[in-house]
Amino acid sequence: MITVHNAARSQTSYAMDRLRPVRIWLYAMAALVLLMVVVGGITRLTESGLSITSWKPISGIIPPLTDAQWQAEFDAYKKIPQYAVNNSWMDVDDFKVIFFWEFLHRLIGRLLSLAFLVPFVIFLAQKRFTLQLAWPLFGLFLLGGFQSLLGWWMVSSGLSELTSVSQYRLAVHLTAASLLFIALIYVPRSLEPSRASGLEPARNIGLAAVLLGLIILQIGAGAFVAGLDAGMGYNTWPLMNGALVPDGLGIMQPVWKNLFENAMTVQFVHRTIAYVIVVYVGVMVFQRHAAGGFVGIHGWLPRLGLLVLLQVVMGIGTLLMHVPISLAVGHQALAFMLAGVTIAYVADMRRADRANP
Repeated sequence: MITVHNAARSQTSYAMDRLRPVRIWLYAMAALVLLMVVVGGITRLTESGLSITSWKPISGIIPPLTDAQWQAEFDAYKKIPQYAVNNSWMDVDDFKVIFFWEFLHRLIGRLLSLAFLVPFVIFLAQKRFTLQLAWPLFGLFLLGGFQSLLGWWMVSSGLSELTSVSQYRLAVHLTAASLLFIALIYVPRSLEPSRASGLEPARNIGLAAVLLGLIILQIGAGAFVAGLDAGMGYNTWPLMNGALVPDGLGIMQPVWKNLFENAMTVQFVHRTIAYVIVVYVGVMVFQRHAAGGFVGIHGWLPRLGLLVLLQVVMGIGTLLMHVPISLAVGHQALAFMLAGVTIAYVADMRRADRANP
């Protein structure tokens, strides 16, 4: 009788779940952010990111339509160092190729803003969520807008002196994107109506939160690898320049600059964080197996383990094959998916705590 009653109550709760469209909407926003990250990776790897030298949030939605407009965009691009140093061989048709990727990247950003704001207003009018929830959701919209500002701030670093964007600004931009993606997974996951079973010790939540921090750190470290083209060198594994710990990691002065400006050190740090994550997840999986297995919300852990192993294989393949675009973009996207699975695990454990005081 109790089982039947609980099932009936769950069905009634599901039918009355006014937040279900809100959750679907937020997950769709997370998917759009992931798509934007993928297109952004292609934009960077094809060196297309500096092809649009101005920021026009409204009028920029319309691409050049006439030969004169295309020539004007190309002339603007000719004024920056990247053209003079790397791409002086280009004509207008070549320019159109790199323009496409940067334009698509910015277009997805604009569509993301509309896809967030319009449903937000509709759901608010329908009273699908309270004002108490509306403010954090609006905060996500502001975070997305701030991400756009960071994108232009990053692009502007390559318009006057550099032939590419600053690796520091690229790291800030990509890390901010990962935080937005994580928030867009955490909020709808925490709003699930079903009760998560089992009381979770704070230690388990803390372990998963530390893993999430390591993944975010690794995403930032990967941005420095990308910004310095550090993956184009030292294309062997497990040895790096003939050694597990190569010479030259601290050649720059002051020493801290090596972490951000020495391509060898930047790649070594990225490798090292990857090893730490593999060991850390391995320990989490082993401990959970010894404590009773992967039932309920702990079903996330084997998935995390598989994703980490796949990410390592893709990372090694990207390095050994001298950074092919498909593998490099997949490696970056999988890092975001790994962060998404981890935050879903954290959200489920926290929900279990709230449901079982």
